[in-house]
Amino acid sequence: MANTTSAKKATRKIARRTEINKSRRSRVRSFVRKVEEAIASGDQTAAAEALRAAQPELMRAATKGVLHANTASRKISRLAHRVKTLSA
Repeated sequence: MANTTSAKKATRKIARRTEINKSRRSRVRSFVRKVEEAIASGDQTAAAEALRAAQPELMRAATKGVLHANTASRKISRLAHRVKTLSA
């Protein structure tokens, strides 16, 4: 357990940041899941729309440090490729 005042404050800050990061990560997962579900249903227009909504969320998570930038880019790329193959 933290003893110094600064260490106690640091644990409070970490707890706040953890809550914020959890909610951001959950939000990103929800958007990605919507894209996955649209792809699974085979509806290309819905999948493309869901992807357009998910892209800024993924990049925002990367900007905020919840996800690594390369991870967000990779997820967007792979989802976009899967949405594109639906039309073919």
